[in-house]
Amino acid sequence: MNWYLIVDVLPLLLDGALLTAQLAIASIALGFFMALPLALLRASSSPWLSQPALLYTFAFRGTPLLVQLFLIYYGAGQIEWVRSSFAWSILKEPYWCAVIAFSLNNAAYTTEILRGGIRAVPSGEVEAAKALGMSYALRTRRVVLPVAFRLSLPAYGNEVVLMLKASSLASTITLMELTGTARKIVAQTFSPYEVFVSAALIYLGFTFLIVHVFARLERRMTIHKRRTQAVNDNDVQASSVELPVRQVAR
Repeated sequence: MNWYLIVDVLPLLLDGALLTAQLAIASIALGFFMALPLALLRASSSPWLSQPALLYTFAFRGTPLLVQLFLIYYGAGQIEWVRSSFAWSILKEPYWCAVIAFSLNNAAYTTEILRGGIRAVPSGEVEAAKALGMSYALRTRRVVLPVAFRLSLPAYGNEVVLMLKASSLASTITLMELTGTARKIVAQTFSPYEVFVSAALIYLGFTFLIVHVFARLERRMTIHKRRTQAVNDNDVQASSVELPVRQVAR
């Protein structure tokens, strides 16, 4: 293996890595904002609200992302009214087709992750919010969603990593992101092993950054639980020390 070629190729992949980061960030941000109301609908006890959201998540989680990407990129141009509408100015661009496909797919998975977090919120906290006279919107914003997001954070971090890796599919619709750029360099150098090792190192760097950010965020959001646990541990230790003293006093 030519280690010098791996080092030389890394700067050439940076432009593709930048496009990969742009695709991932845009798709994750749009997917999250789409998933938030859908998760509330999925967690609703009313089938009229939950079933349409379930149909959406089932469709996008049950079909391959590559198929969804091809349907949007190749299929939109086959519809006459789409080509004659303002939407064609967006759908004719491979970048926006990739962002739309990735966002819709990410939203489906994020919806189910957040729904699980919402369902896991302790009922006592919701009942306490109702007893305080909070409206549905207020207790959802101040009680349900903060707790649900904290509970969903580890699973959501995994979904962000998966979305980063799934962005490599954008190379199938002519986008020169990290994988597409690597394939182009391979065609020029005839050294697939070294080039794809370089690309893998960049993906690993992105993944390490995401995992580190989510780990810090999780520690920050659970700091109150650690403080409560520390106080409880101190109380238990204090009670265990006082008990023998009282027994001796008797």
